[in-house]
Amino acid sequence: MFAYYARLAVRSFRRNKILTALMVVAIALGIGASMTTLTVFHVLSGDPIPDKSDRLFYAQIDPGGRGGYVPGEEPQTQLTRFDGEALLREAKAERQALMTAGDGTIEPTSGTLKPFTIDTRWTSADFFPMFNVPMQYGRPWSRADDDARARVVVISKTLNEKLFQGANSVGRDIRMEGQSYRIVGVMKEWSPEPHFYDLTTGSYGTNEELLLPITTSFELNLGSNGNMNCFGENPDDNSHSLNAPCAWLQYWAEMDPAKADDYRRYLENYSRQQLEAGRFQRPPNVRLRNVMEWLDFNGAVPNDVRLQLWLALGFLGVCLVNTVGLLLAKFLRRSGEIGVRRALGASRGQIFLQCLVEAGAVGVVGGVLGIGLALLGLYAVRQQPVTYAQLAHLDGSMLLLALGLTLFASLAAGFLPAWRAMQVTPAIQLKSQ
Repeated sequence: MFAYYARLAVRSFRRNKILTALMVVAIALGIGASMTTLTVFHVLSGDPIPDKSDRLFYAQIDPGGRGGYVPGEEPQTQLTRFDGEALLREAKAERQALMTAGDGTIEPTSGTLKPFTIDTRWTSADFFPMFNVPMQYGRPWSRADDDARARVVVISKTLNEKLFQGANSVGRDIRMEGQSYRIVGVMKEWSPEPHFYDLTTGSYGTNEELLLPITTSFELNLGSNGNMNCFGENPDDNSHSLNAPCAWLQYWAEMDPAKADDYRRYLENYSRQQLEAGRFQRPPNVRLRNVMEWLDFNGAVPNDVRLQLWLALGFLGVCLVNTVGLLLAKFLRRSGEIGVRRALGASRGQIFLQCLVEAGAVGVVGGVLGIGLALLGLYAVRQQPVTYAQLAHLDGSMLLLALGLTLFASLAAGFLPAWRAMQVTPAIQLKSQ
C-alpha cells in the first residue's frame, strides 16, 4: 500500500511541477538555515569533558576590600596567589589544579629556526589527570616536581614536531626566556572546546604549546597574560607577588558531586579564617560551579549565535506555514479525485495516509536539498573572522538530527492539509463531476 501511495505522489509531482518545486524550496531553505545555526549552537554549547564535567568544580572566594561591597554580589572570578597556594597546599579535594595563562619565547638550538613566541600554561601536576590530557611520549610531572619547583615542561605535539620533527623528545632540553627546561612529556592532539578551564584567554581557538609547573613560574617570576583584578595597595609593587591583592589565578577541584557541599563549606571556613586574620574585609562569599554551570555563567555561547538560532527556527516556521498553504491548495484542487476514491471504497484513513505520504516525499526531497544548503552555510561560517569558525562542521549526530527534523517538518506541514482532504464528502464531489 505504501508503494502505491508513493507512485501516486510521483504522478502528482509530475502534474504540478511548479507547485511541487515551491514546496521543496520552502522546506529546503527552512532546513538549511535552521541546521546551519543549530550545528553552530550544538558545537559551541557542547560538554567539553562529558565523562567528568559533573566532577570538576571551579572555586571562587571574595578577598576584596570594603569599598563598593554589595552583600551577595558575585565574588572575584579568580584567586590571589596567596589564596591559590593555600588551597593547593591544603588539598581538600581529590585533585586540585592552580593555573594561569602565560607566554614565552622559544630559543631553538637548531640553526634553521629563529626564536618564536608561543602560548603557555603555568599549572600544577593534577591538571593532567583532572582534564584527561592524553600523552604521546613520557608522562606529566609529579607533585614532587611541583614542590621542588622543578625546571620541567610538557610540550604539545605541534611544538614537538616543530622542534624535534616529531621524535620522542623526552629527556631533551628546551630553552625559553633564557632558561633551560627538561621535557618530561609530549601531549597528543588535545584541544577541548570550549576552552573551559580558562575562559579569560577566550572560549574558543586557544591552544597552549607548553605547560610548566606553576611553582616554577612563581620562582622565576614568569607572570601571566590572562586577566588580573587588583583591589588594594601593594607594598611590593609587584602584582604577581605572594601578598599582592590581585586576583589572577584559576582554581579547579575534582571531587564526587556529593561532596561539593562539604567543599563549599570548607571555602566558607577558609574565608572566615582570613577575615579573622585581617586579610579579608568581606564576610564569606563563595561560589562552586561545575563545568557546565561555569560555562553557562560565563556565557560561553555568544549571544549573537543564540539570536541567529531563534531567527532561523522562526524562518523554518514561516517556511512550514507556506508549505501548509501550498499543500492545502494542492489537495483541495483534487477534491473530485478524492471524492471518486472515497465513493469506490477508500476510507478516510487511507486518504489521510495517501496525502501524508505525498507530503513526506516533498519533505524528504526538500530535506536532502536543505542539508546541502546547510553544508554551504557552514562553509560560509568557517570563512568568518571569529574564533569558533573552524568548529562549524556537520557531524553524525547533527546529520541524524537534520533527517529527523526534515521528517518532522514535512509530516507537520502535511498533517492539516491531509486531515482537510480526508473530510471531502464524496456525494458532493460526484454531483459536481
